[in-house]
Order: sequence, then structure tokens, then C-alpha cells
Amino acid sequence: MLNNPTLDQMHALGLAGMSAAWREMTAQGSGEDLAREEWLGLMLDREMAVRADRRLGNKLRSARLRFADACIEDIDFTAHRGMDRRAILSLAQGAWLKAHENLIITGQTGTGKTWLGCAFGRQAARLDHPVLYMRMPRLFDALALARLDGSFPRLADRLARVELLILDDWGTHSLSDQQRLDLLEIFEERYRRKSTLITAQLPVTAWHDMIGEPTIADAILDRIIHNAHRITLEGDSMRKQKPPQA
Repeated sequence: MLNNPTLDQMHALGLAGMSAAWREMTAQGSGEDLAREEWLGLMLDREMAVRADRRLGNKLRSARLRFADACIEDIDFTAHRGMDRRAILSLAQGAWLKAHENLIITGQTGTGKTWLGCAFGRQAARLDHPVLYMRMPRLFDALALARLDGSFPRLADRLARVELLILDDWGTHSLSDQQRLDLLEIFEERYRRKSTLITAQLPVTAWHDMIGEPTIADAILDRIIHNAHRITLEGDSMRKQKPPQA
């Protein structure tokens, strides 16, 4: 049986899961018939679980998902919105992230694009991938401000390195020359290295005109579309439903 100094050492080493497991087994008397190796195994299992939960929490805080509680398990496949259950669950396994492929979710306003994108973001965090969510207007504001305060290289590096970048509300506004160049730089750095998830009201066929300058539009779309999985949501707006679900 462990004594108090040993528990103090566990806390000093940050082994909160192990010490909690020992206290519970001692209080419940559930470990009396266990060998030392079994005690140790149970405590290590708890420590691993605690650390995994902590990593997930940190990743979700850093991701800044608009719908932090959205998850794949809550998707309502009975709604008539054109979703392929098998395809969604296959994407949830995360092979597309390991292959550095992209995911495009399109549909009319209120059909659950953002919620579904956040659900995939949470799933990516569960699979131990760092995630960052940004609405397109906020992205462009952040890039413009970063140029003024000297933090542009740091922001550009973060956008290039995060394993899953979620860009929400793609194509809601026309782009300036600088914004087009910024997008090209972002996708050039991420192409075949990281994954990007895009949600948009506009169908993919309208993106070229939305971007504007034909040469740059070609270059941007070439780095997004050809290795992208696509989900098209159908149906009426679900904004009256609480919480919003995909």
C-alpha cells in the first residue's frame, strides 16, 4: 500500500491520474485482492486516460470551434439533407487527415455546415490532430492586423502548420488583391502537407468567379479541390432547432 509521501511524490510529478486511482481503490477496497502488477496497471491506465482528456481539452481550447460541443455521434442521419452515413463515418476515421487531403462542405444557409465542420474538428482533435477554426472575415482581419503590428510571420506560420485548418463562411464576400494573394500563400504552404476544411454557401463551381483574378483563382483552386472530399447538405434552414445539428 502506498503511503502519503509516495502520494506527494505522485502529485509533484504530475501523476494526478495514478494518485486518484489509488485513492479510489483504497477507499472502495477494490484492490485488496490484486497483485502489485495489477495495481500498477490500473493506475497507469487511469493516468493515460487523464492525460488523454487533458490533451483533448487543450486542443479544443486552441481550436476555438464555434460549436465546441458538436460531435459526429450527434449527427441526425434521419434528416433529409443528402448525407451519406457511410461516407461521413468513414471520414470520421481520419484517414483523410493522415493523407493531408481536404474536406469541402457546401449547402444553403442554415443547413448545418458550420456545425458539421465543427464536429469534424472535434473528431480531429480526438484523433490527436491540432485544429484551428476561423471564419473567413476574421481570418482576413487577423492577417491585415498582423501586417500592422509585425506579427504576420508568426500568424502565417501558425496557419501553415496547424494540422486541420477550418475556414468557415467561404465566399461570402468578394476578395481584394491582397486577400487573394494571402489565400494563395496559405494554400501553397498547406498543399499536400496539411488538411483544410472549408464550409461555403456557394457551390464549388462558383468559386472561380468569387475569387476573381483568373490566374490566381486557378492556382488557389488547384491546391484545394482535386484532393478534396465533398459533402453537400440539402434541405431547409435548421436555425430554429436548438442545438443546431448536422
